[in-house]
Amino acid sequence: MSPQADTAPENPVPENSPGTGAGPAAETDQAAEPTVITVGDGRGTGGQELGYDVVIGNGLLGRLPQMIGSQAERVLVIHPRALRATGDVVREDLENAGYKAVVAEIPDAEEGKHIQVAAFCWQVLGQNDFTRSDAVVAVGGGAVTDVAGFVAATWLRGVRVVHMPTTLLAMVDAAVGGKTGINTAEGKNLVGAFHQPAAVLADLDTLLTLPRNELVAGLAEVVKCGFIADERILEIIESSPEQAQNPHSRQLRELIERAIRVKASVVGQDPKESGLRESLNYGHTLAHAIELAERYQWRHGAAVSVGMVFAAELARSLGRLDDATADRHRSVLTSLGLPVTYRDDRWNQLLEGIRRDKKNRGDQLRFVLLAGQGQPATVEIPDASILFATYQEIAESDEGTTVSL
Repeated sequence: MSPQADTAPENPVPENSPGTGAGPAAETDQAAEPTVITVGDGRGTGGQELGYDVVIGNGLLGRLPQMIGSQAERVLVIHPRALRATGDVVREDLENAGYKAVVAEIPDAEEGKHIQVAAFCWQVLGQNDFTRSDAVVAVGGGAVTDVAGFVAATWLRGVRVVHMPTTLLAMVDAAVGGKTGINTAEGKNLVGAFHQPAAVLADLDTLLTLPRNELVAGLAEVVKCGFIADERILEIIESSPEQAQNPHSRQLRELIERAIRVKASVVGQDPKESGLRESLNYGHTLAHAIELAERYQWRHGAAVSVGMVFAAELARSLGRLDDATADRHRSVLTSLGLPVTYRDDRWNQLLEGIRRDKKNRGDQLRFVLLAGQGQPATVEIPDASILFATYQEIAESDEGTTVSL
C-alpha cells in the first residue's frame, strides 16, 4: 500500500470485533475521571525533555488541542488506512480549534515502518511549510507511533509529537518512552532516535472495536511488566483471565494503568536505555528474531510471549530462576491464549537475528533475564550452545506450530 495524503473517509471499525468473552463483568465507569501518569520529573514539552503526561480514560479525543498547545500553527496527523475516518475526525477537531491540519495516510503495521514512508511524511511536512514550533500527531498502533515519532524526531532536528495509541500494545509500550524507529532488511528498529512525546492520550474507547487477537497480543507486554516489576499484574490475570481480555472491565483498565506506571517509572530513571531501561526488553531478544524470521507476519505481542518463556527457561538453566517463577510464565501466558512455543526448524535463522540484537556488545550476546520475580538484569551469555539447548524447551515441530496471533 502506498502512503497517501488527505484521502476520503472510510469506516474504521474492524469486522472481527471482540465480544466481552466473559460472564458478569466489573465494568468500567465511562464517566470516570481520566487517570494521569507523568513520565519523569518536571514539566517537559517532549523531544529530549521528560515530565509529560499519559492520560488514560474514555472519550479523550477532545483533549488533543490542549495537549498540542498554542505555539503550533500546523499539525500533521499520521494514521493508517484502517483509521481513515478517525484521522478525519481528528483533523476536523484540530481545524475547529484553529490549527492548519494535514493528514498523511500510511501503510498499517510493520509495512509502514520503512524509510520510504518516513520520506513521504517529510515531503508532506516540507510542502506544507512546517516549522519547529509545529507538531505531529500519531493515531494508530505501535508501528504508527514508532514511525511518526521518528518523523518528528528528524524533521528540523525535532518537532513536538503527541501520540494517540489505538491498540493495547501501543498504549502500554510503544507510545510511552520516546523510542522511535523504522525497520531495515537487516532487522527491526535498527534506525531510530530517542524523542519523547509531548503527551500521550490513551482513549480506552478505541479498545472496544479492537479485534480480540490484537487485544490479546497487547497483553503480552502487560504480562512482561508483571514479571519485571509489578506482581499484582500477574495476580489480576490469574484471578480472571477472561476479565483481563474484556475491554469493558475494570480489571483491564487497572492492568493498563499498572503497566504504564511500570514503564513510566523506568523511563523516568533511564530515558535513553543506558542501563535500567534494558529491563523493558525482557523477552524481546528472541521476539525480534522471530519477527524477522516470520517476515513480520507474527504480531509483536505473540513473539514477545514466546520470547519471555525462552528467557525464563534460559534463566532456569543457568540456575538464576526458581522453577515456580519459570513455570508461571507458561501458565499466565497460556491462560490468555498467547503462544509459548515456536517451530523447531528455524534455529539458525533465529540465532542470526539474536546476534543483531541492540543489547549485544561486540560479539558478546546479552539477554535480559530474571533472578526472581521483579528482579530483571542483563546477563552475558558466554556460549551460543547454551541458547540452542534452551531452545529445545520451547521448540515444537512445524506441523504443530499454529500462528493464532
